[in-house]
Amino acid sequence: MQQVEQVETVIIGGGQAGLAVGYHLGQQDRRFVILEANERVGDSWRKRWPSLRLYSPARVDALPGMPFPAPPNSFPTAYEMADYLEAYAERFELPVRTSTPVDGVERNGDAYVVNASGRRLETRNVVVATGVFQHERPAIPEFASELDPRIRQLHSADYRGPEQLQAGRVLVVGAAHSGGDIAYEVARAGYETVLSGPDTGQIPVNIESPLAPIVFRVLAFVWTRVMTVSTPVGRKLRSELRTHGGPLIRVKRADLEQAGVERVHERTVGVQGGLPVLADGRVLDVANVVWCTGFRNDYGWLRLPLPLDDDGFPEQERGAVPSLPGLYFVGMPFLHSFASMLILGAGRDGRAVARHIVRRERADGAPARAPEVAAA
Repeated sequence: MQQVEQVETVIIGGGQAGLAVGYHLGQQDRRFVILEANERVGDSWRKRWPSLRLYSPARVDALPGMPFPAPPNSFPTAYEMADYLEAYAERFELPVRTSTPVDGVERNGDAYVVNASGRRLETRNVVVATGVFQHERPAIPEFASELDPRIRQLHSADYRGPEQLQAGRVLVVGAAHSGGDIAYEVARAGYETVLSGPDTGQIPVNIESPLAPIVFRVLAFVWTRVMTVSTPVGRKLRSELRTHGGPLIRVKRADLEQAGVERVHERTVGVQGGLPVLADGRVLDVANVVWCTGFRNDYGWLRLPLPLDDDGFPEQERGAVPSLPGLYFVGMPFLHSFASMLILGAGRDGRAVARHIVRRERADGAPARAPEVAAA
C-alpha cells in the first residue's frame, strides 16, 4: 500500500534555493519537508569539476543566518559549497529527506499530490527548487550521435577534468563562462583546444583583483536592484542570458588567447565524415568534444497545465505561478533578477516565496505546525 502523508509545503530540491525557502519557513514555524534526490545535501555541487570555484567571494556566498566559513574575499570551491550546504541543513535542523527523488506532481482540487519514492504527499504548496541538474536534460544537439565513435564526447555536467580526455585535439562547444573555463583548463593541461560559439561578452573587471571587494559591492547592488524583471534593461538581459549563456567571468578573452585556445566565433552545426563542422563549413579534426551547451527544461514530471514564457520557463511572479495558486519556483535562471542565478540571490528569492506561502496560509486560517496526518 502506498504511504500517504499530509504536509503544508513540499520543497523539491535540497540545494541552496530549497534550503533558503526552508530556512524562512522555519523562522515562521510553518511545517514543511524538503525532498532531495541525492544521497547527501550538496551533492549537486560535488558532481561538478573539482577545479571549479564560485564566481563570488565567500562573504556573499552565505545563506541567511549562517556565514560562509572561509576568508571573506576568498572564492570557495564547489566541494566547499557542498559541505557548507550540508552543515547549514544540520544547523537549522531542516527536514531534508535525502535519496528521495520525485516521480511526479499532480493537481488535487485546490491542493497538490507529490509522488516520491513510494510515498504520496498531499500538500497545499509545492516549491520546485531542482535547479539545472535534477529535472533538466543536457542540451546536446542531435547530430552529436553522428560523430565518429572514436571521438570522446562529454557534456559540461559530466566534465571533471582534463584526465577524462584522450590524446588529441579538443573542441569545446559553447563559449559562455563554463565553456571558457573548461577550454582554459584543458589548454593549460597541454591539449590543443578550439572554443566554438558566439561571443557572450565578459565582465570588465578582474574578480580577484585587490579592488574586488569594492567592485562586488557595486555588482551586488546592480545584480539585485537594477538587473531585474522590473526594469527594461533587466528584462532584455534575462532573455539574452537564458538563450545565449552568461558572459565570461573569471577567465577572460585575453586569458584564453594566452593559454593558446583557438577561438572561433562560428557555431558547431553538424557533422561531415564523422567530424564536427562549423557554420562556415570548416571541418575540425578532433579527438574530443566537450559540450558546454546548457540544459533543456523538462517539466513533464509536473503533470499540470504549467504556463511557459517565451524562453520556455514557467510564467511566475517572484516565484509564484499566478494561474496555479500554491505552486512556486526558485533557483531558476533570472527568476527575478540576475542574482537569482547566484548564491547571492538564493536567500532573497527564498524569502519572497516563503512570505507568499505564509500570507496564503494565514489568509486561509491554516495554523502553524498543523498536526501531521498519515495513513497506509
